[in-house]
Amino acid sequence: MNESELGFLKTLLNTPGTSGDEARIQNVVREYAGKFTDDVSTDWHGNVTAAVNADASLRVMLAGHCDQIGFLVQHIDDMGFLRLSPVGGWDMQMLLGQKLVVWSDNGPINGVVARKAIHLLTDAERKKVPEIQQLWLDIGVRDQKEAQELVRIGDPVTLELGFREMRNGFASAAGMDDRVGVWVVMDALRQVAAATAKAGVFAVSTVAEEIGLRGARTAAFRIDPQIGIAVDVTHATDCPDIDQNKFGLVKLGAGPVVFRGPNVNPHVYDRLEKLAKENDVPFQTAAISRAASNDGNALQINRAGAATGIIGIPNRYMHSPVEVVSLDDIKNASRLIALFCLSIDDDTDFTPTAN
Repeated sequence: MNESELGFLKTLLNTPGTSGDEARIQNVVREYAGKFTDDVSTDWHGNVTAAVNADASLRVMLAGHCDQIGFLVQHIDDMGFLRLSPVGGWDMQMLLGQKLVVWSDNGPINGVVARKAIHLLTDAERKKVPEIQQLWLDIGVRDQKEAQELVRIGDPVTLELGFREMRNGFASAAGMDDRVGVWVVMDALRQVAAATAKAGVFAVSTVAEEIGLRGARTAAFRIDPQIGIAVDVTHATDCPDIDQNKFGLVKLGAGPVVFRGPNVNPHVYDRLEKLAKENDVPFQTAAISRAASNDGNALQINRAGAATGIIGIPNRYMHSPVEVVSLDDIKNASRLIALFCLSIDDDTDFTPTAN
């Protein structure tokens, strides 16, 4: 990954954007996409679409969601402590002792989430995981009035943002889910823009995935693609205490995951597999038997249905402050998707048929 590519990823990871508050992160996407295509638009839902060869009859939509899990300010108590409502799925054990930021109209406001010190906990309290309503965000104010001068009900809250490089090309950050997906679809489009595409390719930074795949649904309705590729994180299982008999084996750094199963058009999978092997792109295969909980779900059942593929970026510790991915995996994902987009034309047929 070169300096420009890494810079884009770092900027994505250092920009806030909880579900419903994606404007700042979408500014980053628009600026980046505008460097290689003049066709960049934003719909009223907030989705940002960058397109190449948009007038082609065959359309491919690439989807990566820009929203991250976080919180909203739910209540300001008499002492000025903030009570929070979660946006997306949270493990409360991961939240205790974390640094958070309120993104208010007055600018970012630092705070910490805690509970009373261990010395003051009863034996029963020490053994119990607190619920979200039992926790508070301390922003260092003296009383409710001071807090209300700084913060409004409904202000978005994120974990402290940042990027940490690790050994072997690994990196850690809050919000890898799914800023890496946004990076992949935009970098794939950059590669397509530098080549000659016969299909129209629409890379979409979708909104509100964490609360129900909403942005992908509205964007797909507008674009009406015949083919869709969703890029999201998936669980890396190469760490302790994960049952690989149940969840399969997915390794960090072994390549992006290409999914098979009822969410995926079999010929789309076959083409991705063939292109990966022919071009020496490392990849892993995984199965998903239930309805996908990512944008691929919305793409597959849009309008009359789309031939859909799902690419997963292996991610350790998903929905936590310390999500870990391999930079090689995201780079290989973008390369594979670009190869796929450049391989199709008006004669490509993804009608499911038996061999």
